[in-house]
Amino acid sequence: MRKGNVSLRRCLSQAAWAISMMKNNYLSALYLRIAARRGAKRALMAVAHALLEIAYHMLKRKEDYRELGADHFDRIDVNRIRRSLARRLERLGHKVTLAPLALTARRYFRRSSSLASLVQVRSDCY
Repeated sequence: MRKGNVSLRRCLSQAAWAISMMKNNYLSALYLRIAARRGAKRALMAVAHALLEIAYHMLKRKEDYRELGADHFDRIDVNRIRRSLARRLERLGHKVTLAPLALTARRYFRRSSSLASLVQVRSDCY
């Protein structure tokens, strides 16, 4: 058992559990990523720790929360994910040839910019 305020730990773990059940946000993606490797309870505590860090930096810097998005971990190293998925398909017996689609990239960037404006509008409302 770790040291620290029991009430704070309990509140953070409840908040982390609620956030981990949500869809399409950074903290739920973090939960799913860690739970797959380490288990649900450790992932829950990792999300609670991330919440505490987020709150600390928001208070210290006097900034609003900026949602990184559910695809944050996919955007970190796109080439690694591309190679990994191609290897998985090859292991399943498929021949993989990758070619970029310009139309898909344009749609993605248009969507992400509209999401950024939506997040900005929402943060102004509160």
